[in-house]
Amino acid sequence: MAALSSNTCGAMERSIRERVPPLLTDLYQFTMAYAYWRAGRNQEPAVFELFFRDNPFGGGFSLFAGLHDCLLFLRSFGFTDEDVEFLRSVLPQATDPAFFKFLRELDCSDVTLRSVPEGTVVFARVPLMEVSGPLAVVQLLETSLLCLVNYASLVCSNAARFRLAAGPERKLLEMGLRRAQGPDGGLTASRYTYIGGFDLTSNVQAGFLFGIPVAGTMAHSYVTSFTSLEEVWPQTLVAVNGDPDPVDIISLTKGWLSRVCELLEAQPGKIREGELAAFLSYAIAYPQNFLPVIDSYSVSCGLLNFCAVALALCELGYKPVGVRLDSGDLCRQSVDVRRVFRLCSEHFSIPAFDSLTIVGTNNISEESMAELNEKENEISVVGVGTHLVTCTKQPSLGCVYKLVEVRGKPKMKISEDPEKSTVPGRKAVYRLIDAEGHPFLDLVSLAVESPPEAGVPLSCYPLTCDSSSVSVTPAQVTCLRLEAYSKGQVTHPPCSAAETRAKVQSSLQTLHPRHKKLQEPDSYTVALSEQLHNLVTEIRRGSTNNSNFLLAN
Repeated sequence: MAALSSNTCGAMERSIRERVPPLLTDLYQFTMAYAYWRAGRNQEPAVFELFFRDNPFGGGFSLFAGLHDCLLFLRSFGFTDEDVEFLRSVLPQATDPAFFKFLRELDCSDVTLRSVPEGTVVFARVPLMEVSGPLAVVQLLETSLLCLVNYASLVCSNAARFRLAAGPERKLLEMGLRRAQGPDGGLTASRYTYIGGFDLTSNVQAGFLFGIPVAGTMAHSYVTSFTSLEEVWPQTLVAVNGDPDPVDIISLTKGWLSRVCELLEAQPGKIREGELAAFLSYAIAYPQNFLPVIDSYSVSCGLLNFCAVALALCELGYKPVGVRLDSGDLCRQSVDVRRVFRLCSEHFSIPAFDSLTIVGTNNISEESMAELNEKENEISVVGVGTHLVTCTKQPSLGCVYKLVEVRGKPKMKISEDPEKSTVPGRKAVYRLIDAEGHPFLDLVSLAVESPPEAGVPLSCYPLTCDSSSVSVTPAQVTCLRLEAYSKGQVTHPPCSAAETRAKVQSSLQTLHPRHKKLQEPDSYTVALSEQLHNLVTEIRRGSTNNSNFLLAN
């Protein structure tokens, strides 16, 4: 797969600057940065981690997405004079004016980002990104990085679940732009649903920016805008064989309509002339891309009109594409439509009719997608909108960004809610793989520890309520961390959407089927190394012992 072109990279970076300027953050990031600066702590080396606490949609996995946008955001991060003047107007009047000069000169040249590769299958509690650098700067990055990762990973994971529900053969079309939460949500959804396993998008801008194949033909409004055949213009079409004399396509289609009605024992009087006019007009405009929606009035009527126009196109040497169904029982209708296509193919000796595409679009959910595999149907392409891009089953992934080290010392949030406690220290993450090539455990260890080795037993502590250790022996070990950004530069070359999509499918294929089940999947194990577990225990104990320090003094 070719690398991203300079034009594409430039367009994407401009898009990031416009979508995610440095002011797109929470006010308290600036108040904390000021307090650090005022205390002389702004340059202290610090480390934050980004992770989520629960796998989305009640599933057994997630996909990590949004890294590329994060890297572009870091590279372009910087405050303009206008930004600084606005901050001067909203921060408390007691703010030292020198702080605004500090902000104006701020960039990410001293920031390092280490990350799980984009497109990787990931699990709850595993650190996805580690962001290190001067304390004030890496604090200011929190909200923006969360914004870029949260939805991208969620909608990408949702797309992967739709792909699993649909199976590997059926083509999937994302068509949720009009249902998305704003233009940016729509564009992000188109990009990351493609990466998650969809084949096509209706979003033209996504095709322009990310190289995603785009598709679409007509809406019901186009069909209902026509009333009679008098509105069809031009009324002729030149045959593919090069004959210069144009053919009267209306007369040709009327002849085929009579033959189709006779074959199917249908009554010509029930034909909608306006619908036939719409189909003819579109077929004349795009004779090689004829795929109309056929249920603007009724499927039976629309099917007759489609067959007549499509057979006329075939006689002239063109290849119609198929039809779209957008209401009712899609499975039953698709079977009926395919039966008619086969009858026409056999009766009129036109083989192309036997392989026409049937597209289904009707408020498709993950559940209705799964039902397509259980019921007899002839749908070869499914278009999905609302339930895909809005993630109706779960609106947020819930990623968090937590401090784990300052000045080389591990930091830990200790909460009354155990789920909200964090794991301290700078870490490494390893994926342990069994003899069959399936991942079975993600090991989180301290960065200073030696990596686990294939074939060597190790003791670790799964992140469950039970604090007991387990012993495992991996057949293979993969490191899940790469340095993606350092010293103001993107150090890991960006991938195209198609390349990342291929990585997703490769990562999903290695995952054991029991973890990919859409309903009640088996839990995947994430565990702490023995050394990291001991550090957590030590900090918890120290927190309890030091709780009365005021009284001690």
